[in-house]
Amino acid sequence: MFSWLGKQGAGRERAGGTDLVQTVTGGLRDLYVRKLLPLEEHYRFHEFHSPALEEADFENKPMVLLVGQYSTGKTTFIRYLLEQDFPGMRIGPEPTTDSFIAVMYGDTEGNVPGNALVVDPKKPFRKLSRFGNAFLNRFMCSQLPNEVLKSISIIDSPGILSGEKQRISRGYDFCQVLQWFAERVDRIILLFDAHKLDISDEFSEAIKSFRGQDDKIRVVLNKADQVDTQQLMRVYGALMWSLGKVIDTPEVLRVYIGSFWAHPLRNTENRRLFEAEAQDLFKDIQSLPQKAAVRKLNDLIKRARLAKVHAYIISYLKKEMPSVFGKENKKKELINRLPEIYIQLQREYHISAGDFPEVKKMQELLENCDFTKFHSLKPKLIETVDNMLANKIASLMNLIRQEESNMPTEMVHGGAFDGTMAGPFGHGYGEGAKEGADEDEWVVAKDKPAYDEIFYTLSPINGKISGISAKKEMVTSKLPNSVLGKIWKLADCDGDGMLDDEEFALAKHLIKIKLDGYELPGTLPSHLVPPSHRKPFQTAE
Repeated sequence: MFSWLGKQGAGRERAGGTDLVQTVTGGLRDLYVRKLLPLEEHYRFHEFHSPALEEADFENKPMVLLVGQYSTGKTTFIRYLLEQDFPGMRIGPEPTTDSFIAVMYGDTEGNVPGNALVVDPKKPFRKLSRFGNAFLNRFMCSQLPNEVLKSISIIDSPGILSGEKQRISRGYDFCQVLQWFAERVDRIILLFDAHKLDISDEFSEAIKSFRGQDDKIRVVLNKADQVDTQQLMRVYGALMWSLGKVIDTPEVLRVYIGSFWAHPLRNTENRRLFEAEAQDLFKDIQSLPQKAAVRKLNDLIKRARLAKVHAYIISYLKKEMPSVFGKENKKKELINRLPEIYIQLQREYHISAGDFPEVKKMQELLENCDFTKFHSLKPKLIETVDNMLANKIASLMNLIRQEESNMPTEMVHGGAFDGTMAGPFGHGYGEGAKEGADEDEWVVAKDKPAYDEIFYTLSPINGKISGISAKKEMVTSKLPNSVLGKIWKLADCDGDGMLDDEEFALAKHLIKIKLDGYELPGTLPSHLVPPSHRKPFQTAE
């Protein structure tokens, strides 16, 4: 195992959520510095792709990046999650957020301007200084003491407009900045307004800058309460069609539909859908701290694969350059032949086409390079990275899995997340199998007279009906046998292979739960146990 793991026994006895993160981040940092960084520096990887990683990149909390056109509710979404205003927040129907705002935890409220932020070694933003003052004047950190921000940080981005004027007037490469953040965040949330589905040219370019980060992207269709059900179906279809033209993946992106602000719903007919979608989105965000170590590991693997490919490209160009005459002409020829060179390297080194950088971007960057200063291939550097990927990374992944099974689940708490966890307004409270959980009367009793009428038509003997008789009635629900078999096991409380009137009523109630679209419980909740079976049933447990 790795030297940085220390004594395994003592480490694992102490290992909790924080210890695991520290162990993994320390291991990743050590692997990067000793194994991957030498390859990156030797072949000038940082000039072409991404700056070198620093300690803060490994230590920082999970980050969520919000991207969308103006007035789609990005800043309001953050306000909704935090349940409080944050310094620098501006909300309005016009384009209000004109800066990148990193919303992070701090003991006191306040703002840190961009120029000061990029010299703070404890923040993961130092490499943003390369985008210059035009960007740094539009970048700030908003700090406040908020429970949600103890677990995650949120990046608010400027609203995207359409037209060439805005792209020119920014003064910095907006898509390059987004790409920088995309490589480092844990989740990218694209927000759309139900009334604003058109994807502008700049928004399209912004989405394309997330190439290679598809696993991080989630889509939110916001303000969905402002349309009725029929319109919502059309809006959803139009959104998927628009996204399909921009995001070139065979998989369908997960789209969360809802109204993410603390105001009454304008149209309540889809309330249950919105609540279920919000719950799914919250679960996704809440799981980020627990998945942070795996995400950093995954990003390091992607970086290592790209660095290897980059080394092959640069060394090939160096090998093809003449030693004395015709250097400039050869350089132009190699740049033009870059697509062919990609194919040749794929075959020679058995590399997937998806691991190669974008051809056009690489050609543009190579225009300003002196190929004679490139280095030849050093197999030892490649072997070191291959060894890291084949052995070190695999061992670290095993450590993460072992420790995750022994540590308490680390989740995001506070703000809007606490409002959906417990109490009568928690998702699914009082619905399906949970109905009647806080009532004294057996919840099935209200429908039992109707169920009794059916029961007595099945010719019970000694107050009970056989499995065959019950089956004739239960199959009329048209539910599959696998579901009906589970209902039978739940309803047959005493396990005698027959149903009395209360057990039959319970079976009918469970069928109704399933037909209403709810899931059946794994075991029968205590409030659903028929009154005449409660004492012996609970004693058996």
